[in-house]
Amino acid sequence: MTALLSVEGLTRRFGGLVAVNAVTLDLRLGEIHAVIGTNGAGKSTLINMLSGEIDVSSGRIALAGEDITTRAQSRRARAGIGRSYQRTTIFPEFSARENCRLAAQAATPRPWALWQRAQDCEASSAAANEALAAAGLQPYADRMAGTLSHGAKRQLEVAMCLATRPRVLLLDEPLAGMGAEETERMLTLLVQLKGTHAILLVEHDMDAVFRIADRITVMVNGTVIATGDPAAIRSNHDVRQAYLGEDH
Repeated sequence: MTALLSVEGLTRRFGGLVAVNAVTLDLRLGEIHAVIGTNGAGKSTLINMLSGEIDVSSGRIALAGEDITTRAQSRRARAGIGRSYQRTTIFPEFSARENCRLAAQAATPRPWALWQRAQDCEASSAAANEALAAAGLQPYADRMAGTLSHGAKRQLEVAMCLATRPRVLLLDEPLAGMGAEETERMLTLLVQLKGTHAILLVEHDMDAVFRIADRITVMVNGTVIATGDPAAIRSNHDVRQAYLGEDH
């Protein structure tokens, strides 16, 4: 399969610290590509570079073959890159629907429509409703976001990404703090979404990663030490020694 998002030799330096060192990987439509590693391995820095939140020191990022390495975060979002964060970033005082509508509106601003109230925009409302349906949150559409369960809030964050109609999803620890039932709902959602999106998943829940990932990249101290399918990663000696803490 052709890569939707390609990363080649991506490096980020903070003074003398190399946080991400010459990382190369591809994100493909129909795949969940997990990036794992201990704290400080460079996973979140990698996502921040892909989304455009921090600049690249060297290397190249291409979306559908087009170089976006120097594009601003807003332009990348409009081109089809959506992301979620480790910490909840919803607007708790607004309904779930309004959270999604605001995300959709931010992706396609209409500054010329001075005569129309933002909440009356049919396009952003339609995108919000579609996103809520895709995330399984329609029953909670009119609930105040701050009253949702932790798991539903994390689903809402994914829905807010979907409201921008992305092609690529960058998900930073979407399972953080979830119970078993909430985790199952999120995993089911991610498997459903991979049919229409290329997904990069950063996650510490190894059981979940090895259940749903099609490919896994392992990082240690900013450097990729292995990439492959779950079976190959489980049997990789360097991974078992450096990450899983085994030497056999």
